[in-house]
This record gives sequence, structure tokens and C-alpha cells, in this order.
Amino acid sequence: MRGTARKRKRGHKWVRQLSTHTLPGTLNIAPDAGPATIRMIAYGPETFVDRPVLDVEEISAHRGRYPVIWISVDGLGDAAVVEALGALFGVHKLVLADVVNTNQRPKVEEYADSLLIVAKMIDRQGDRMGGEQLSMVLGRDYVLMFQERPGDCFDAIRGRAKERRGRLRDSGPDYLAYAILDAVVDEYFPVLEEMGDRLEDLEDDALLAPSPATARHVHLIKRDLLVLRRAMWPLREALNSLQRGTSPLFTPANLIYLRDCYDHSVQALDLIEIYRELANGLMEVYMSAINFRTNEVVRLLTIISTIFMPLTFIVGIYGMNFEHFPELAWPWGYPLVLVMMATIAGGMTLFFRRKGWLGRPSAARITADLPPERSTDSGRE
Repeated sequence: MRGTARKRKRGHKWVRQLSTHTLPGTLNIAPDAGPATIRMIAYGPETFVDRPVLDVEEISAHRGRYPVIWISVDGLGDAAVVEALGALFGVHKLVLADVVNTNQRPKVEEYADSLLIVAKMIDRQGDRMGGEQLSMVLGRDYVLMFQERPGDCFDAIRGRAKERRGRLRDSGPDYLAYAILDAVVDEYFPVLEEMGDRLEDLEDDALLAPSPATARHVHLIKRDLLVLRRAMWPLREALNSLQRGTSPLFTPANLIYLRDCYDHSVQALDLIEIYRELANGLMEVYMSAINFRTNEVVRLLTIISTIFMPLTFIVGIYGMNFEHFPELAWPWGYPLVLVMMATIAGGMTLFFRRKGWLGRPSAARITADLPPERSTDSGRE
């Protein structure tokens, strides 16, 4: 992507833009990018090294001594570090430009002797769902991994490599790349599980106690699901292109594992689509419940007005200032009018109640026609 990074404000968020007129392969470091810290893990069937790297030149001494070198770079604020790693491992300048541009769409790009894989790791920041770009360069004996900031979901992979659990230490860098991608995809499922539970609670709120807070929470979930969909949809396509076996960097023995990772991405995307439909349906249920309650209030007010209409008519008649009223001289006239008004009001109230028009619907009435068990787990596997 050509251009220099700048920012403009859109509402309450800062949106990164790119201006043109820069050379291809120019590293445009974002102003808010953190400092780069490097960690190297080098291993083979019988050897394992895990250490921080202060100078990129230290890595060159380990190349050729270990079957696999895994370089993790946390923070993209140092262009010199990125360029030095690119020069050491022979990475194309366009790849380095894509690495520091954190607005990349998840993708896979093949080069002469390397493979660029871009994915989005899920990162919740407060009440907002965010995505951190993970850029991975796969070579014949190395994996370069670039993250925007420290902290990731790969401690289990590092533990397996250190303790020699599984087939990681006995495999090449392509299996390590698969393990990293599989960890990224699996990180979506706990988030989706939490969203499924929240949708269940919001379904009860939308039916039984709809409020503006309910609509706000549903809107937040819809926005988070959109973020997940924008991250998972292209990642699924990237994994699909990898599992087809077009790249020589992935051995046939490891393609089966890529297919499993692709299946997980399809399952995650299916859950996202199901939950999006549920969220849209919840908004419709919420609006229907609000309209229903509004109609109940209007109906109650209409019934009250209807009850008072004959009473107002009677009061209006006896409120006229005529001199000759037959009942004015009768001592029981006033109590009789009150009894008549009370009888009319009571009779009309009883009539409306027997018709079922009077009284606010209870939670049991609202849910009477629902199945005995409701759940949003139908799409989860």
C-alpha cells in the first residue's frame, strides 16, 4: 500500500488514511506504533533456544544451526528493526510495507521463496471489539511474526515447543505457521460463546422487560459481530487458498492440519452469521414488545376514558344552571346520582375485564405461546 500515514477524526474514532506519491515498499510507520521488542525461539528435535534479541545481527549466528527459527516482533514503531529483519531473511520490501500497514485485509501472498500471511487477532478493548493485525512471513527455515503490541495467544505453542509435546519440534516451519493460525482461529470461539450467552439474556429482556438499555446492548453485539465477520471472512478465504496446497512451503503431510484449521474458520463464520441473524431478530422482538406495551397503555387509557364518558355526561346534565330541575328538591337525589354513576363505572369495568381488555399483560401471558425451552445454541456445535 503506497502512502504516508495520517489521521482524521470521524466521530469519536480516529481513522487512519493514506496519502499517495510515495515509492512502493516505503515503510510508513504509524505515529502511535509501539517500540519493537524481539524474541527468538530456535528449535529442532533435540535442541531448543528461547531468548530475547537486542540486536538483529545476533540472529544470523543461529541460522543454519537449527531447523526452525521463530522470530516474534511485538511493536511496529521501529522501521530500522523491520528493515534489518527483512535484509537478514531476504524478505521483499512490499512484504515489509504490508507488515507495518496495520489496515491490511487478511490475505495470503506468495513470493519467490517466502509466503506472507496476514490475519486478525481478536482483542476486546473495554466495551469495544477490536482486531490486532498479525503478519507472518514463512520461509524454508524460519517464521517471522509481527504484532502491533505485546501479548498474544501463543503461549501454549511456546510451551509445546519447550517441553517437546506434540509434533512441533519434529516438524518444519510450515507446521509452526499452521499452529499459529490455528491458535488465532480458536481464539474466536470463546468470544462467540460469550456473545451467545449475552444474546440469550437479551432475548429474555427484550420479551419481558424491554428498555433502551436492551436496544443499546443488542446494537453493541451487532457491531462486534460485524467486526468479527470482517476479520473472519477474508481469513477463511486465505486458509482455503493455503489448504489447496499450491505453495511449496507447506508439505503434503501438513496440509491435513490446514484443512482442519479451515474447517474451524468455516464453523466460526457460521456462528457469526447465525448470531447476526439472532441479533437482528432481537431488535425486531424489542420493537414489537415496545409497540405492544405502548398499545397496552393506549388501550388502558382509552378504557378509562370510555368509563368516564357516561359519568361526565351525567355530571354535565346536573351541572346545567336551569332553575327547574325535578330532582333538585328531592333529598335522595344526590346519593342516587352517585350510586348510579358508581354502578355504571363498575359495570363497564367488569365488562371490559371479562373481555380481556383491562389489565396489563404479565410475563406469563407474554411467554404463554413460546416453546417450553428456548435457546440460541442451535447454531453452536
